[in-house]
Amino acid sequence: MSFQNFLNQLKTKAGDLKTEALKFKNKDFLSAAMAGSALIAMADGSLSTEEKQKMLKFIESNDSLSIFPVSDVIQAFQDCIEQLEFDKDTGEAKAYQTLGKMKNDPSAGRLLVRMVIAIASSDGDFDASEQAVAVKIIKELGLAPSEFSL
Repeated sequence: MSFQNFLNQLKTKAGDLKTEALKFKNKDFLSAAMAGSALIAMADGSLSTEEKQKMLKFIESNDSLSIFPVSDVIQAFQDCIEQLEFDKDTGEAKAYQTLGKMKNDPSAGRLLVRMVIAIASSDGDFDASEQAVAVKIIKELGLAPSEFSL
């Protein structure tokens, strides 16, 4: 094996390790993003195609989350939705607990809030039930609703 091939293999392995480290670091953010997405998407009692598409586009364009395979993102979202559908109270409690893990990271919290508001607005109507859930999410993240005009 040539020295150049050896260096190329090292670079590849270093890149793989970096990706795995980023996944580990951002797993809580992914979980919180999916919990917030599920809560806001189900706020009006139904899950629209526009809400699902908006969530996927956000994940694909976010550097912290684009490292995850789309199938993992969809599965995490589906898990949250299923918990909410099976037992709304327990599903909500678990979702807010997951969101609470981001309380000590205001920049991540703000990003999550912007995402849930974008998802809620994706069907052209940010209704009162969605606004109420958004406010609850904002407070769970330790942020002020007024910061988001709510």
